[in-house]
Amino acid sequence: MASGAHTPYHPRWHRRRVSVWWWLESWPYARFVLRELTSLGVAFFALVILAEVRALGEGPAALAAFRARLASPLFLALHVLALVAVLYHSVTWFNLAPKAMVVRLGGRRLPDALVAGTNYLAWAVLSAGVILLLVRA
Repeated sequence: MASGAHTPYHPRWHRRRVSVWWWLESWPYARFVLRELTSLGVAFFALVILAEVRALGEGPAALAAFRARLASPLFLALHVLALVAVLYHSVTWFNLAPKAMVVRLGGRRLPDALVAGTNYLAWAVLSAGVILLLVRA
């Protein structure tokens, strides 16, 4: 018997063809895919930091050239776009945290708003700390 042949006892499976753009048919699916795509903004910032560390290792001239490149309109636009993506990524992650991690205290589940709120509070405190470090430098 040839490979792939079908008999009455081995039916051919019916598979509906799905468009590449299936996720655009429903807003919750589109939000999910957009949230996953925002990880590209996170990756962009990570690559920029790695490139800056490399330039720092190559000396002051390389670092100055790298920072001059970062001041170009193209890089500024990419940074704004990546910042919006990372902010959306962070907000959606903090909103998902109560569903991904159930926190119990005294045998009772903490409310979702409290779990998400502590994440937002930690984010605000850490951001304020970074801003203070940058202002002092």
